[in-house]
Amino acid sequence: MKTLIHSTAVIHPNAQLHPTVEVGAYAVIGGHVKVGPETTIGAHAVLEGPLEIGARNQIFPGAVIGMEPQDRKYDGEFSWVKIGDDNRIREYVTINRATGAGKETRIGNGNLLMAYVHVGHNSVVEDHVTISNSVAIAGHVHIESRAVISGVLGIHQFVHIGSFAMVGGMSRIERDVPPYMLVEGNPSRIRSLNLVGLKRAGFTTDEFQILKNPSVFFIVLSCFLKNP
Repeated sequence: MKTLIHSTAVIHPNAQLHPTVEVGAYAVIGGHVKVGPETTIGAHAVLEGPLEIGARNQIFPGAVIGMEPQDRKYDGEFSWVKIGDDNRIREYVTINRATGAGKETRIGNGNLLMAYVHVGHNSVVEDHVTISNSVAIAGHVHIESRAVISGVLGIHQFVHIGSFAMVGGMSRIERDVPPYMLVEGNPSRIRSLNLVGLKRAGFTTDEFQILKNPSVFFIVLSCFLKNP
């Protein structure tokens, strides 16, 4: 029978790993960590709790998940990282726990976080989001489902990025990004609808025309800003 946990891995006796979890060489898994079925944990990855990881996730070598937040307000309180199912978390990604007792940093389902992405405390990444290499996400950021974040950029704390938005590479994101839009630059600006992304998502010509209507855009924007 295949050994799913490498002999050099260090796993706390209180960690809860489903029997189908695979753990690579020299990985370290602390207490208060729960990992769901068919998840793979690469070599030299470090998982600290409180941390919950769902099913069929791929955690690549060198990722560090669940360490305490990089926040001066943090005072040792019990907080979480919670990760859903079917995510790919590439090499050297870091995801920090939340600040505030019982609070969480949350990653949803079906996301791709490429190498060297940092997700700061109390942030939320919803579902089917793509975050390219070397993106630094500050605390309390909220990224809605199916957004695409290009590489080598920073997202300021408390920024809200809407669904189906596209953020261009090497931008400075210091303000909210409305849904469906292509945003790029330093300082960042709305450039157009995210036409390529919307076409890939199956939006029709009629739906494009609706989104191009200025009155519709301002309704979408006002609703987005009222529901951070």
